[in-house]
Amino acid sequence: MSLFWENSFGVFLLVTVFVGGGAAWMAGRGIALTWRPISQIVFYMILMAGFVRFLHFALYEGTLLSLHYYLVDFIVLLALCFLGHRYTRTIQMTSQYHWLYEKTSPLSWREKGA
Repeated sequence: MSLFWENSFGVFLLVTVFVGGGAAWMAGRGIALTWRPISQIVFYMILMAGFVRFLHFALYEGTLLSLHYYLVDFIVLLALCFLGHRYTRTIQMTSQYHWLYEKTSPLSWREKGA
């Protein structure tokens, strides 16, 4: 038994990172596109971590009610959701307010002339 994955690293990558993480990225993107507060990310990722835990249980005979693995899934999903939100918000701010802001990295912007 590992600290981060239950069955194998491949299953963890497939279910938690690729399937759940892709959905988390899109949820973060959706929250950013609708200009909702970033605090909604936590609520949605609590729900999505439960869904990812169910996928581990239903597809790969993982433990459904495991607080440890639920928290691991939640943290991974929360990070990917935040990255999707921040990436999308950076694009929004630099394209909609191009006279005020410039992109400094894929995840940040600054005021022009600053």
